[in-house]
Amino acid sequence: MSEAETRNRSLIDRWSSVSLARRVMIAAAIWGFVVLIGGALALSALYRAQTLSLIEDDLEQTLVTLSRELTREDAFLADGRVTDTDRNFFSNDARFQTQYSGHYWAVVGLTPERQIAGDFRSRSLWDEAVPVTQDLIERAVELPGVTQYTNYPGPVEQVSRVAAMAVIVENRTTPLVLVAAADRTPNDEAATRFRNMLLGTMIALFGGVFAAMMIAVRYSLQPLRKLETDVAKVREGETVKLAGDYPEEVRPLTEELNKLIEHNRDVVERARTHVGNLAHALKTPLAVLRNEAKGRSQLDDVVRRQAEAMQINVEHYLKRARAAARAEAIGARTDVRPVLDGLSRMLNRLFDARGIEVTVEGAPAAIFRGEQQDFEEMAGNLMENACKWAASEVLVTLNDSPQELVITVEDDGPGLTREQRAGAMKRGVRLDETTPGTGLGLSIVTELAELHKGSFELGDAALGGLKATLRFPRR
Repeated sequence: MSEAETRNRSLIDRWSSVSLARRVMIAAAIWGFVVLIGGALALSALYRAQTLSLIEDDLEQTLVTLSRELTREDAFLADGRVTDTDRNFFSNDARFQTQYSGHYWAVVGLTPERQIAGDFRSRSLWDEAVPVTQDLIERAVELPGVTQYTNYPGPVEQVSRVAAMAVIVENRTTPLVLVAAADRTPNDEAATRFRNMLLGTMIALFGGVFAAMMIAVRYSLQPLRKLETDVAKVREGETVKLAGDYPEEVRPLTEELNKLIEHNRDVVERARTHVGNLAHALKTPLAVLRNEAKGRSQLDDVVRRQAEAMQINVEHYLKRARAAARAEAIGARTDVRPVLDGLSRMLNRLFDARGIEVTVEGAPAAIFRGEQQDFEEMAGNLMENACKWAASEVLVTLNDSPQELVITVEDDGPGLTREQRAGAMKRGVRLDETTPGTGLGLSIVTELAELHKGSFELGDAALGGLKATLRFPRR
């Protein structure tokens, strides 16, 4: 793995360990900052554009008024020059009468080369150069009657917005260019103040929203903290299951946890069943040994002491099993085929003298949802019983589907009647006292199958003997 991949993996692992609340807050902080600050900047730009649009509207109105007030006497000489006029345009508008007021107009004559030949202007412009660039003149002349705009460093370090429009006048070989300008500095300063005020407001709003979101996240996560407390109570034995009014989003989790708790109880019950089976299997042999060892010989003494030791061990492990019943048990997944293959190899060696052959077929990837020792006990009991009664063949078949796992064990032995099948699955019942055993095998299989939410049944095999079937639903 390269250094970059290692670094990326480290970042992913670090992010995976971040709490849910912190993840929400980080995401909200980033998104809120982008939206609010971005929104503030966008509104500020919109405000600046709007104020500039108002300036341009005013300039265009000045140009329209100026073009209407021009008469033939105001512009003359075909060589492009214009002369001052005795008429005082906008005489009632103090903005154009005050020197360097920030509002200006001018009428510019052009030479055939489109150079400024002369002008007459507003008194506010005084003796400053006409605030117009050659590029603006070129654009205005190319499109007569259409207003063109640009920025220009006006008088006394003012930043002016300039509008120019070319008009065609009779008896002139070159057009006149009407120019209007306004100082945009106050508008820019107002837009800057608005932006700063808006940014401050948005930052304050972001802080308030973020604080409110922190409170909301903490409040929203309260059900999870309650769930944590309730799970601890179950673990400590104060309650038997999760009960309470949980939100809809948390309720499926509590239901699954209750199912897990119920499964743990099943595991504990299974452990108790195993202990009971062991105690039942050893009780009678131990009692026989102790009764038979009442003599005074050395052999009687050895048998008596060993039987007592065995009884002590049984009691000891029985107590341990009862103590373990209070502990939690965790379910497991068991690969079925390796277990069955191992059992078949062992039984083939064991019953080789009788010529019994055990064969396993089907579903190499089947999974049993439970502990391996439980599956081994169920399958081992069925396969061993089949080998005891088979004439020559035992067939184990696996059928794995999305709905259920089915294991069948068939033999070619004499089989059982319907009544014998019902009795064979009862605890301690032995149909043939000549074969070794305790009579617990099939009853243990039944109990274990039920504890794993499955079923066990006996039927007629296609080989002619008995068929034992285990079914375990997937849900």
